[in-house]
Amino acid sequence: MSEWLPTILATMAGILSTASFVPQVLKAWRERDTAAISKRMYMVTVTAFVLWSTYGFLIGAMPLIVFNLLSLALSGTILALKIRNDRQDARAGRDASASRREPGMAQPG
Repeated sequence: MSEWLPTILATMAGILSTASFVPQVLKAWRERDTAAISKRMYMVTVTAFVLWSTYGFLIGAMPLIVFNLLSLALSGTILALKIRNDRQDARAGRDASASRREPGMAQPG
């Protein structure tokens, strides 16, 4: 019993922690709204999953490897959506400010 218990616990923890990212991915994907998501937080989270996955490979722990790679894929998707949406928002802001200028007006500078 004691040999498989840690694997069962790690698998259950992995399923729950990995599944926690799914609603955020779906919401960010569907609504294309990532304004409330912290880019720094997800950069740290992605880095942590890379490190946990590496650690799992080093010690040969399959639950650590599998669930951290899955969590890395999900959190990486959120981070990529955040970066993409931030760039689109910045581009839209530049386009809007350029269109507000009067034609033929001198620009300072």
